[in-house]
Amino acid sequence: MKHVVVKDLCKQFLVAERQAGFVGSLKGLFKRTYRRVDALDHIGFELDRGELVGYIGPNGAGKSTTIKILSGILVPDSGICTVAGITPWVDRAQHVANIGVVFGQRTQLWWDLPVIESFDLLRDIYRVAPNLYQQRLDELVSILDLTPLLNTPVRQLSLGQRMRCDLVASLLHGPDVLFLDEPTIGLDATSKFAVRDFVKRLNQDFEVTVILTTHDMDDIEALCQRIIILGNGHILNDSSLSELRSNISTERRIKLELQNATPDFNIEHSRVVALEGNTLELAFDPDVISSAALISNIVANHAVQDLLVENPPIENLISELYASNNIKAES
Repeated sequence: MKHVVVKDLCKQFLVAERQAGFVGSLKGLFKRTYRRVDALDHIGFELDRGELVGYIGPNGAGKSTTIKILSGILVPDSGICTVAGITPWVDRAQHVANIGVVFGQRTQLWWDLPVIESFDLLRDIYRVAPNLYQQRLDELVSILDLTPLLNTPVRQLSLGQRMRCDLVASLLHGPDVLFLDEPTIGLDATSKFAVRDFVKRLNQDFEVTVILTTHDMDDIEALCQRIIILGNGHILNDSSLSELRSNISTERRIKLELQNATPDFNIEHSRVVALEGNTLELAFDPDVISSAALISNIVANHAVQDLLVENPPIENLISELYASNNIKAES
């Protein structure tokens, strides 16, 4: 049986509108107009136990609406949704005992209490057996190096420290599914690496199913085996990253550092994407010319100090996908 099943899920919202200015405000007091927004329009997907999926899209695409339905906060207008065989909004008490949720801009910890007291309160809320709680706590604290922070009030933690503590808080009851909403937002590089490594280990070692929503494409490339891209309430793509690349563009990039790069730089079967000083970036299609042949042409005609062949950034691929579906990347 699939661990997560979503089929023909629909959710609409009525959004109030009003005219600008003082007169518009007065009119809004007596007569309001509304527009209907299809947050989710017959979306569907299935996840196996232990999958780590990136669920991405522009602002307003329906990502948070989906997560809220999957976690039992919202009730859809129609459609089927089950997590581990449970309908989230029907058997909510049983459902929340099996899921963990982390929101990058919100905390589930008590602001003025030491971290360990928040953990103890969550133990009581979820009714975790004392010996099992201590075992999980010790393991999670060790992995995320939280021992020095346990007696620190939550309000005194940095953003990165709080995020690591929130991850522990979401896992103390041993959930089967973890929803991560922007878990690395605002974090420095060191904290991002720590969070990513932990999520990867959690998924691989404990087979926790993870659904990750983020605007940080480095998170997607570092973690996700599968990417579901949402736009205007529809699923635009559901595939691996390699399949996404091959479906949208076979183009690859070469970054070069030359002794003397000029604006009229030209190599057959390639185009200049960026030029800054003596560093330039070329785009080429490997179906037209191989990397080896292109590099040979460049080296034969130019003094190359360094070069790197890579795929185009995932942001470029997703932007192309949005553009082909007339969807703005930010709204």
